[in-house]
Amino acid sequence: MQDVNLDPLTAEVLDQMAGTPDPRLREIMAAAVRHLHAFAREVKLKPDEWLSGIAFLTAVGQACTPYRQEFILLSDVLGLSRVINLLHDAEGRDVSGTETSLLGPFFREKAPEFALGESIAVHSREGTEIVIFGHVTDAEGRPLPHAMIDVWQTNADGLYDLQARDATVVDMRGRFRCDAEGRFHFRTVKPLGYSIPMDGPVGRLVRDQARHGCRPAHIHFLVSAEGCRELVTALYFADDPHIGSDTVFGVSRSLVVSPASGLEGAPRPDLPAIHYNFRLSRRGATDAAGARVGADPSQILPAAQ
Repeated sequence: MQDVNLDPLTAEVLDQMAGTPDPRLREIMAAAVRHLHAFAREVKLKPDEWLSGIAFLTAVGQACTPYRQEFILLSDVLGLSRVINLLHDAEGRDVSGTETSLLGPFFREKAPEFALGESIAVHSREGTEIVIFGHVTDAEGRPLPHAMIDVWQTNADGLYDLQARDATVVDMRGRFRCDAEGRFHFRTVKPLGYSIPMDGPVGRLVRDQARHGCRPAHIHFLVSAEGCRELVTALYFADDPHIGSDTVFGVSRSLVVSPASGLEGAPRPDLPAIHYNFRLSRRGATDAAGARVGADPSQILPAAQ
């Protein structure tokens, strides 16, 4: 036993935790303690500020519901979700594989499956109809037969189905099975960019930081195929005013697209089209279940059957 003073306190805490049986838990918690203590020392954290921080995190937890994950939103606006994405990419994504982006808090397991060419705009038909087509291949460009694509997006008013109406009504999302050549195409309406939810503690923090809180228009994709790393990404629309200042840092240059008319191979020449090929990396030892950075499926009700 020794007197616990400021300087040796961190070492004392680490010493108490040194017997943690799980080596990964021991590593993570030791690093967390070192950095948290260093943070408090750096900013000379005051008791009232510490209590304000605890109150904020409590409010974040209380804001979570089966349809809303405020902690993931907090991770997103702090850039932490993007950092984890990049770390995960660095461990296993092939250089030529499609870049990842954030899963976000609005993913929904078991969305309805549509036939190729159908539209995911079942209830929200206002807006500009577009067609999206392309191939799913491996990183070397070889087609991946019957790959599965999950798609979800906002409607033309910038709302996800979980926000737009009764949250049990599924809209602007669906699953498509590629053909034997890895080809896919589907119709939708051009989404609108939107503000993150600003009515909760994370929104208040963003306002206090004088940030606009907006995301550029985008469509989410989750692409999977046998033997490949699951790809979580999104395509972002170049004409959105916030394309260069996404409040959750999800945009990469390679994911920015623009609908165009007259594209070669477009399955619907009468509609503006986006052509995009998704390249999946090989599945590796680091690609265990739970690698998605975003909505926790246990927190999101499945789509109505």
